[in-house]
Amino acid sequence: MDETLDLLDTLLDGVSEPRLKLISADEGRALMVLLGLLDDAELPEDIRRAAGEMRSRLGSRLGARLA
Repeated sequence: MDETLDLLDTLLDGVSEPRLKLISADEGRALMVLLGLLDDAELPEDIRRAAGEMRSRLGSRLGARLA
């Protein structure tokens, strides 16, 4: 479980603005869906919380980029 949280943290930290520009809008939406599945699945609370935080941060960055 700790490995999963570390992976989510690494992914979240790795989505910097320059890297985000490499992700198309469709790819960004697909990532949001995948993170939503992690957030809704019957997983431990800490994984759901990390996925929700990552989804929120990615969504705000995508929203700013798409606006």
